[in-house]
Amino acid sequence: MELLARPLDELCAKARALRDEGHGRLVTYSPKVFIPLTKLCRDVCHYCTFARPPRRGERAYLAIDEVLEIARAGAAAGCREALFTLGDKPELRYGAARDELAALGSSTTIEYLARAAEAVLLETGLLPHLNPGVMTRDDVGELRRVSVSLGLMLETTSDRLSARGGPHFGSPDKLPARRLETIAAAGEERVPFTTGLLIGIGESREERIDALVAIRELADTYGHVQEVIIQNFRAKPGTRMAGSPEPALEELLWTIAVARIVLGPNAHLQAPPNLSYADFPRLLDAGIDDWGGVSPVTIDHVNPEAPWPELELLRAGTESRDLELAPRLPVYPEWISAEWIDPNVLPSVLRASDSLGLAREDRWSPGEDAGIPFVPRDALPIDTRAELGEEEIVRLFSARGRERDRVFAAADQLRREVCGDDVSYVVTRNIQYTNVCYFRCGFCAFSKGKLAANLRGAPYLVPHEEIVRRCEEAWERGATEVCLQGGIHPAFTGDYYLSVVRAIKEAVPGLHVHAFSALEVWQGAATLGLPLDDYLAELAEAGLGSLPGTAAEILDDEVRRIICPDKVTTAQWLEVHDAAHRAGFRSNVTMMLGHVEGPLNWARHLLHAREQQRRSGGFTEFVPLPFVHMEAPMWLRGQARSGPTFGETLLVHAVARLALHPWITNVQVSWVKLGAEGAAAALRAGVNDLGGTLMNESISRSAGAEHGQEFPPEAMEALIRSCGRVPRQRTTLYGDAPEERRLASFGAAPLAEPWNPPVKDARLVAPPRLVRPGFAT
Repeated sequence: MELLARPLDELCAKARALRDEGHGRLVTYSPKVFIPLTKLCRDVCHYCTFARPPRRGERAYLAIDEVLEIARAGAAAGCREALFTLGDKPELRYGAARDELAALGSSTTIEYLARAAEAVLLETGLLPHLNPGVMTRDDVGELRRVSVSLGLMLETTSDRLSARGGPHFGSPDKLPARRLETIAAAGEERVPFTTGLLIGIGESREERIDALVAIRELADTYGHVQEVIIQNFRAKPGTRMAGSPEPALEELLWTIAVARIVLGPNAHLQAPPNLSYADFPRLLDAGIDDWGGVSPVTIDHVNPEAPWPELELLRAGTESRDLELAPRLPVYPEWISAEWIDPNVLPSVLRASDSLGLAREDRWSPGEDAGIPFVPRDALPIDTRAELGEEEIVRLFSARGRERDRVFAAADQLRREVCGDDVSYVVTRNIQYTNVCYFRCGFCAFSKGKLAANLRGAPYLVPHEEIVRRCEEAWERGATEVCLQGGIHPAFTGDYYLSVVRAIKEAVPGLHVHAFSALEVWQGAATLGLPLDDYLAELAEAGLGSLPGTAAEILDDEVRRIICPDKVTTAQWLEVHDAAHRAGFRSNVTMMLGHVEGPLNWARHLLHAREQQRRSGGFTEFVPLPFVHMEAPMWLRGQARSGPTFGETLLVHAVARLALHPWITNVQVSWVKLGAEGAAAALRAGVNDLGGTLMNESISRSAGAEHGQEFPPEAMEALIRSCGRVPRQRTTLYGDAPEERRLASFGAAPLAEPWNPPVKDARLVAPPRLVRPGFAT
């Protein structure tokens, strides 16, 4: 074979290029806890110290309580994976195993393993990866319902290693044909699967290639092989192979490089770092993209003599090759879907994952009143002088580690060039005039009504006189703006929105009315049978000042069909804002992140916003809104992630600064979602605006946010100055707030209690059918 004749340096260079093509600069590892459910095994591999016969006075299996104790320690230490490793079918060899299984209420080890894995999943949230040995298709199906992935090392396709004198002699489950049948069974059952080779036990290089080709063929047939491990034999005292030579590092590197070339650029290729000791960084030179499981809690029970490297040592070794380290789940991103994971297990996977399908790197969630995990560090900015396209934006959203620091630095540098050191904010009052809504947005914990999934709290409708009272109170407290939004009440027509604006402007003519999302405008026009242009002209005449950019969620219909299928489409949202800009209104654009979408959807959203701004020029700012998950219906149903990570949240602000330049020059952070500490960190990642003081906030609080309802000017300016920046109180359209308004905003009197009178009859009758404004219904 050609591979046998090529020099090692050449093979490694080719393998690295393929790895970089498929996986870029990211190298992963799985934070895991190792659970040795039983060390009994019917096989007698000549190199193994894990398996052992029954011992008097010792139990054969861990009890479920012992399993949970190990798992809880792992969860507390930040692990995501519960790796169950055990001997192969010990009940077929040992009466002690059969007796103990019977006492435990199980007839087979597989059955007991399923019970233990289910307990770990339900009690701790750790994701089980199971290695029980050879399995039938029925075994695989039983374990699929309680795990995210299964594993079985092929080790070799050489039958001669099972002959007398070979390392697998007397081990019926090590026959290559049986192991290949198990891998195929996992493919038939649609289970993500881990397999690999054990090298240095007497096989030849040709036989290794033969095994790799067999794995590739199974992967091509079923699409289920998520990773391939190349593990080097280590001689262990007390085994029959204690005196056998171990493979040299060069032999391991040769096998890894050949595996990468045989399996291709997209395969996930792993080699255990602890079995190469101080030389482990050299494994990267041969093309691996994964370090496997690393535990902060438990030893490697299969190789107890070889401790895992500390995480910071692993990171340093990875970075020494100009690569970045990131935690992953025991199921790789490509297999996170209902096709591959049982519907009862998938919610736990989604809640543990980030936007790339990797493990959440921190325990931070939007809206939670907890400390932030990091502050952007000083770094050399990346070069983003050219306008960014979709592919480049997606690439930036995938940045991790030091590369992410460079993205933050580039955004901060551009912010300084465009906006200087001013940080603006507006004194405003939020009024959510009703929480009754006939739309069924899966992310919304605010709306109430027959079709809403979350019915906490009473439905309400704020009367006009209370809306006016709150506006007058806001004006007395120095506000320049009132922001109005609410649910789409089935009784509302476009006349309702007009009447609210007129009532406010009649009572407080100097107050800027920033009101009504694209959905409300679209609905208002449709219910009156008016074209958008005509209805917007009526709103302008009534005194509307500008439009908020909410209801944008994600401007990608692929996502909207999942999270808000009956809401305005991407094209309709853009059409409303295009018409508003033509009518002389300004508006902003928001983006909700951290639920079911990902970097590609973020990129499409930014590009839609940028292209609309080129055409109409009316957007004042871009506002990322991290998904607050705690009470959101789709999260409670297990259909969404737990909001973005803190790193992703800052990254979206930073990339938005870079991608929207020079068209949209203001990037705002939501202190309601990030808190004061998070907002301060965002000021180092391209942000120049802290949004509004709010006075009242209901939508994020309904979803579980804990950062309060008001951020008064005194606190705003203290925070800004603590970051070395200059506070600037602004108007809605980014002019300076009048001095009279600014003086009135400091030392403001406490707010009176808002009045939200309940709607006694919030039953939702058939809502008006939304058609294109101007067309007959």
